[in-house]
Parts: sequence; structure tokens; C-alpha cells
Amino acid sequence: MESWVVSNVVVALIVVGVAGLAWFGLRDRMWSQALGELWCRRRYSVLVIAFYVAVALLDSISWVGGMEAQSDTVARYKAQSILDRLFADTRERSYSAPFADREFYGGAALQRPGSHVLGTDIIGRDVFYLSLKGARVALLIGGLTSLIAIPLALLFGVSAGYFGGRTDDLVFFVMSTLASMPGLLLLIALIMVMGKSTLAVCLALAVTSWVGFCRVSRGETLKLRELEYVCAARALGVSELRIIFRHVLPNLMHLVIITGVLMFSGLVLSEVVLSWLGIGVDGSWGQMIDQARNELSREPIIWWNISAAGSALFGVILAVNFVGDAVRDILDPQTLRQGE
Repeated sequence: MESWVVSNVVVALIVVGVAGLAWFGLRDRMWSQALGELWCRRRYSVLVIAFYVAVALLDSISWVGGMEAQSDTVARYKAQSILDRLFADTRERSYSAPFADREFYGGAALQRPGSHVLGTDIIGRDVFYLSLKGARVALLIGGLTSLIAIPLALLFGVSAGYFGGRTDDLVFFVMSTLASMPGLLLLIALIMVMGKSTLAVCLALAVTSWVGFCRVSRGETLKLRELEYVCAARALGVSELRIIFRHVLPNLMHLVIITGVLMFSGLVLSEVVLSWLGIGVDGSWGQMIDQARNELSREPIIWWNISAAGSALFGVILAVNFVGDAVRDILDPQTLRQGE
């Protein structure tokens, strides 16, 4: 099956899943109130995240054909996304400043004067277009890796904290071993072994990111298992798995949310570091920053490439942190009790 078909199927499943969660959330009184309060507190941050998600979806839905008028003969027969089609035939020959009508070096006339909002790079690609394409990579790196690392950390952390004994010793040994290794070196080694693909980078980041939250969830579970209602449930003969899913995990959800937000931001920034070392993901903001670092030494300075990538990166991380902070305050049981 073609990769673009798989991408379209995954996008469809994600949209259906999000729509189902939204439908469930709006029907449930507690979640509908939480969503309403989140909108009141951080509406602008939610809109910013929605914009990035919409751009990522536009860059994920692809098909072949419909580009017969494009000047690039090879690209006519490639699967192109909606975002690619919106910026088709926007390439120039070399650098051009934002809203310029001539090339930055040489002064030759541009094919599309005044239409490049953020200018073009060294091979004439529209910088605004490249900045938008980086949103898909950032959300994929942060979202997919978090979906792998957080359940893994919960599985080991809750098991170690609740059951204790040899399970706790084994999990603690694995955590201590991974924590004793330099994270960046381990990350580079894993990527070199598994390859430089997007999935390989996500898996490598997940392996090196779950230890911190595993330690937190283990400590919190150690406290929760000694509470009176857990002891009462155990005395009434409730199974251990039911106690975990009914009494332990719900009291860890606020930690899951705030950890997911912080992890998302850290993972996106980690990919920037990997791109700086030359082993990042193609099309990411980190790769744009890496390619633009030598442009700052030019005379005159080519400033718009690194400014566009840095601003896009700053915008998504700031918005996610604001939303995560608000969600944590809304769902934290201690905060709710204080509000009462």
C-alpha cells in the first residue's frame, strides 16, 4: 500500500477518534464543564493549537493527479497534500526577502513578486510554506512519542508502586539503568541503530523519555495504595486490577495531563537538538534552524529563515504550555477541593 494512502487512513481514524471523544465529552456533564472552563481561560491558546492541527491535517491528506499545470514534471505524478497544492509553483531561483519583488542577491526579478510573506530560502523555496509544513512533523514527534512513552511509564510505574516486592525491584533497576546513561548519547545510538525515519526517532525519544514520569507515577501510587478507600476496597474483596483502574489511575490523570504537555514541549525541542546534530526529521523546524544557522554570518544577514522557524516553534510550545497549565488546574482534585 502506498504511503500516502496509509497517511490518509491514519488521518481519517484520528478525525473519527477525536470526534468521538468530543461527542462523549459534550454529553458528560463533568467533561463539558471542564471544556467550557478551558475555553474561557485559554481560548486564544486553544485557537492557536487548532490552527497548527488544521495545518498538519492539510499536510497529511494527499492524492495523485490534478497538477497537470505545474511546471515541475516529476511532481505532477507524485502524491501531493492539500498544503503542497496551495503552494504549487511558488519556488524562485534563490534568496528573496519578505514581500520583495527581486532576488536578494543579483536583483533579478522574481516570478511571483511580493507574494512571499516570509521570503525564500537558498534554493528558492517559500519560507512560509516550509514553516507550515513543520507543524505536521512537530505534532507527530510530540504527539506520537507521548502516546508511546506515557502508557509505558504508567504501566511500569503503577505496577511497581502498587504491587511492590520483586516487581518494584525490577522496574526500579530498569529505571536506574536508563537514568544512569547520558540521554543524548543513548538517543543518538538508538537512532543510528533503528534508522533516521520519523517512526524511529519517535521510538528512540519514547525509550529515553518515559523514566521520569515512571518515577513520579510510582511514588504517587505508593501513596494512593495506602489510602483508606483503597484499603476498604481491598478488604471487600475487590480485585487488584479493578482497584487500579477505578481508584488509582483516575487520581493520576492530572499528572498524566501536565506530564504530557511538558513532555510534548520537551520532545519537540529534543528534535531540534537532533536536527542541529544532523540526525533530525526531514521537514522539521529544527532542520530549518540547522540550515539557517550559517546564514546569520552572511553580509547582509539572511534573518527570515531562522526567524520563521523559531517563531513557529515558540508559538506552538507556548500555546501547549498555557493549555496544559489550565487543564491541570481544572482537573486537579486538590484544586477542585480548594475551589469548593
